[in-house]
Amino acid sequence: MRIDKFLKMSRLVKRRTVAQEMIEIGAVRINERSCKSSGEVIEGSVIDVAYAARTLKVKVLCADEALLKRPQTAAYEIIEERAVSSSEKPW
Repeated sequence: MRIDKFLKMSRLVKRRTVAQEMIEIGAVRINERSCKSSGEVIEGSVIDVAYAARTLKVKVLCADEALLKRPQTAAYEIIEERAVSSSEKPW
């Protein structure tokens, strides 16, 4: 599954266009590497997402689109979450 679609379907980001913009500026990484919106997400991948006031590191538990549409399916597991100051750049 594409990273932009995964971010939207897993509810880490509200809209796919916002996910694409975040990826374009480098606020999203897959397995510690920069990626494109078309970057492939598989089960077991580690995704880093830098929001305005926090960073989030998650492990992908499910990358199947059909399963993610079900509300009871867990898409990811949070590995690390930390607050960042407005002057600090996550990467």
